[in-house]
Amino acid sequence: MIQYSLKCSKGHKFDSWFQSASAYEKLARSGLISCAVCGGTEVEKAIMAPRVQSGSDAESGEARAAAATGGPLSAPASPAEQALRELRRKIEATADYVGTDFSREARAIHEGSAPERPIYGEAKAHEAAALVRDGVPVAPLPFALNRKTN
Repeated sequence: MIQYSLKCSKGHKFDSWFQSASAYEKLARSGLISCAVCGGTEVEKAIMAPRVQSGSDAESGEARAAAATGGPLSAPASPAEQALRELRRKIEATADYVGTDFSREARAIHEGSAPERPIYGEAKAHEAAALVRDGVPVAPLPFALNRKTN
């Protein structure tokens, strides 16, 4: 996995994770990366400095992890984080979560054998790549699902 700092044509900055550098390039060429703030698809990598965690940084790393997973420090710290939180709330309120059946369900909707509706879920990198290659309109979510199953 690789994390990139990204910037849209309107100057909004946000971070996103990708399976690899080549996965980012493929998604960018396909226009499947959009701004987490405004939704614009003119997105490019921003200048970023490498982040190396030392022993003294461990506590701040734990705090970032707690914030990312909805822990006690999860209040949005920036307008971009607030926009991501609102995007997640909207997706969860208006789309069906199909879990690990995402690839199968997205393909069935695309082919017309399942009812058209917004869905979200989980797909392995090779499954997502096959969907993109076959022209199925999909996009990665700019946040982790962290859904708990019983």
